[in-house]
Amino acid sequence: MKHTFFILIFMFSLSLFAQTGVYTLEPQNTDGTKIKWTLSLNSDGTFIYHFFRDIVGERNPEENFYGKGTWESKGKLVYFFANKSKDFDGKYTKNLNNSKARITSKSPRDKSDRVVKTSIRFYDSELSEITGLELFKKDI
Repeated sequence: MKHTFFILIFMFSLSLFAQTGVYTLEPQNTDGTKIKWTLSLNSDGTFIYHFFRDIVGERNPEENFYGKGTWESKGKLVYFFANKSKDFDGKYTKNLNNSKARITSKSPRDKSDRVVKTSIRFYDSELSEITGLELFKKDI
């Protein structure tokens, strides 16, 4: 019984560890506009979301938007939760509560030379600007 419990805990922590990391997207714009999305999935089950935008022009200030909360994974699906009383303040204003995403990575059974970057794609969210957004895992 103890061994079974240990194996279950080990498997859960292993699957949680597979999704942790920093996911980013920074498209190259020809006009000099800078846009960057960053999502950090921490091993303790918390996340931090950051959206940076610097539009070219003298009257357009640099903008930063943040969000934080907790996340959990079930297989390749990741669910995001935010608590209004502790996850929102003057800095953290983006609400990713009830957002859902899918992790895409190369299958361990795929023995080809094909390169598949690990990514996370939001497929359901109350924030329309992140629905369909795909961020790629940063190699550390």
